[in-house]
Amino acid sequence: MYHRHSLGVMLIAGVILLLTLMPPRSVAAQEQIPATVISIVDGDTIKVQAEAGPIITVRLIGIDTPETKHPSKPVQCFGPEASARAAELLPSGSTGALERDVQEQDRYGRTLAYVWSADGTTMVNEQLAAEGYAVLLTIPPDVRYVERFRVAQQSAREQGAGLWSGCNGNALEASDDAPVTDDQAAAGPTAAPQQPAPATPASSACDPSYPDFCIAPAPPDLNCTSAVIAGHKNFRVLQPDPHHFDSDKDGVGCESRR
Repeated sequence: MYHRHSLGVMLIAGVILLLTLMPPRSVAAQEQIPATVISIVDGDTIKVQAEAGPIITVRLIGIDTPETKHPSKPVQCFGPEASARAAELLPSGSTGALERDVQEQDRYGRTLAYVWSADGTTMVNEQLAAEGYAVLLTIPPDVRYVERFRVAQQSAREQGAGLWSGCNGNALEASDDAPVTDDQAAAGPTAAPQQPAPATPASSACDPSYPDFCIAPAPPDLNCTSAVIAGHKNFRVLQPDPHHFDSDKDGVGCESRR
């Protein structure tokens, strides 16, 4: 009887030791949800289709990028660049994964998530901060990666990356405000959004429907294979879009389908 008791105690102790030595499972691995990118709303807000579900609007946790579609604010410094970079990291039609934190949605009904690349090696939220396209925005209880974001922002600031040197020292005031999405625009916003100012000096030779770079007004009509458009993908398009670069009217012209 004594030997059986001793053997039982030893087995329990062994199991406890084994559990102690085992590495903890990754929280990200437990909570990642496959998703397909539909479009970019702005630098920190995207539309995705998670698995076979409906298309949803996702707000990237932990960061804030300059506004481009706010209902009462003009286009902010480095806003178009942040949107373009987000489109490069998350091209329409690409796959990735959403990782939730504590809260499922923000006050605007947007799904809150950390967005990972298809290979799982890049968290887009962190990458945008590290390259100077976003600033830290901490809203408890969603603080799982706050220290990673803090380090990323500090590195970008020290290197003068992106908005840290491109905005004449004008610091971005972080906010979780919601931009005007295509769906809201169709329903009619409560406050009329200001017409975004072109990123380049206004000129009669540049059509205001394409604020990210200069495109001549029609005619002649241009398309995504025209020489003047070569190299430009996923750029911002405002209505009326006389060249019809934005065929699906999601605000993004000549979308890459890679």
